[in-house]
Formats: sequence, structure tokens, C-alpha cells
Amino acid sequence: MALDTPQDDGAEPPRPDAADAEALDAYSRAVVAVADAVLPSVASLTIATRRGQGVGSASVITRDGFLLTSAHVVAGADVADAAFGDGTRTRADVVGRDPLSDLAVLHARADVPAPVPLGDAARLRVGQLVVALGNPLGLAGSVTAGIVSALGRSLPTGSGRVVDEVIQTDAALNPGNSGGVLADSTGRMVGVNTAVAGIGVGLAVPINTTTREIVTTLMATGRVRRAWLGIAGAQVPLPPRLAQRLGSPTGVQIAGVTPGSPAADAGLLRGDIVVELDGDPVVTVTAVQKAMVEGTIDRRIEVTVWRHGALVDVVAYPRELA
Repeated sequence: MALDTPQDDGAEPPRPDAADAEALDAYSRAVVAVADAVLPSVASLTIATRRGQGVGSASVITRDGFLLTSAHVVAGADVADAAFGDGTRTRADVVGRDPLSDLAVLHARADVPAPVPLGDAARLRVGQLVVALGNPLGLAGSVTAGIVSALGRSLPTGSGRVVDEVIQTDAALNPGNSGGVLADSTGRMVGVNTAVAGIGVGLAVPINTTTREIVTTLMATGRVRRAWLGIAGAQVPLPPRLAQRLGSPTGVQIAGVTPGSPAADAGLLRGDIVVELDGDPVVTVTAVQKAMVEGTIDRRIEVTVWRHGALVDVVAYPRELA
């Protein structure tokens, strides 16, 4: 049975509106420009560990051969094979990794292409064009485009900590994209692709002041030092009068205190609601994590808690997280 052939009635097919066509062309030009500028600096990684062979992505971030990727991509490995679109291949040593931020740094043993310019994720807006470049499913040099779907997401990591200010995008991501570049329309890296949260939902660790500091520290020392208080808790609403007094609607209620921890030594108790830490309001669990930086190690900090209807101040000395 043959398909019916439409009859030519002499009418011209509908043409796209000129403004729509111009916008579409502008979109295409932007994506092509980003691909041309960034893709040469994106490597496909092959990693061999005891569990077998894995793949991922990385990007050149300095002229002297440092590469940035996701910590989980190089977990359990000390070296990776990096391949670039121009045919450049080199071994790259894992210099340092930080599972708490899911970032890792490698150093190439040979010359590599020019670095990707770093942007600032703090300037992103929902709806903005972004382009993901990497090595999904082992398909090197792949490019997908989409928009910033949301900002300020939280991403749980394998270490039990949470990465804050994560970028959500609908640019297609697949296994192997992790460690690759999320770029804005100017070709600057604003995120490190790290996870696929579901159909049409991709996540990227933002390039911001915090992550720049982490990357710089990894390049210099191979590790990031963090402080440890020794509490576990959850965000809870504060009594209305207390919330109005403090200017914060929530605090963190302590669900457990590790024996022998700085929190235990300070006298913090299960059921206490932490409302301030070192003079800063505590609204979420991640606020506690943010305060546990290297500069807090062995330093005197005041912890304000709501206990049995009263505000109580205690003094703690956080120790280095092993």
C-alpha cells in the first residue's frame, strides 16, 4: 500500500516568523561558538581501578597542565588517561580530591590544550542558556545545550555531606559527563557536571568563590582541611516569638552528639536547637557545614542553642575532620 502523496495546491508552505528565525539562529550561533571555544580543552578520561575501568570527563584549567574533574570520577585511582579532540593523549596524575565538594584535580604529564576560562555561577539566572561538554557514555566530544532550570539546589555526596548552591539544568547529561564543563553563552565554565538526578534533570557543582578556593587548595596541598563539631541534626521551625527575635524562621535541632567530640566536650545536648554559630545565624544543616572550615580548627567558637525555653551559650573548639 503506497502512502498518499499530498497534492500541490500552489500554496507556499508556512514560513517561520522572522523574529523567531533570528532568535533560533542566535541560539545556534551561541552554542556553536561555545563548542568551538571550549571543546578543545575538554578531555575524556579513562580510569582503571580495582573495580574495573571507568570513564569520565575533565577540563584544562591552567596553562601548566592542571585538570579539573569530579572526585567520584577518579575515586580509588592515582592516575588517569586523558584524551583530547585534537588527538593529544597524556597520562594525568591525581593531585588531590575532595569528596565533600565532589571536586578533584589532576596534573597532565605532557602538554595539553589551552585552559577553559572560569566564570562565576553567582551571576547565573534561571532560564539562562548553558552548554554541557563532555564524554557521555564514552562518546568523546559531545555537546548538549539547555537552560538553567533552578539554582541553589543541594546535592548529597557519598561522604554524607551536602554540596550547596548546585546548578540544575535540563541540558542532557549521561554517565561519563561527570567532571565535564557546564559553560555559559560566553564560553566560561560556570559548573562541573556531576550528576543526573532524573529524566531532564542534570546537576553541576558551581564555579564560585568557594569552589575556586577548594581547587586552589587541592592544587597546592592535595587536600582540603575541614573542622568537625560532632553533631547530627535536622532543620526545624523555631517558636514564633523566638523566630521574630532572631530574624530566622528555623534552626538545627541536634539529634545526636558523638561521644568525645568537640560538641560533647562543650556540653551540647540532644534536643538542643542550634540558632547561632560563631555569631552567624544557623538556619539549615548546611549552615553548620559551611562554618566548619580550616580556619575554625582548634579555634574558640560560641554556639547559641535554644534549650528548655531559654537561649544558652556554650563554647566549643572544633577539631580537624580526619
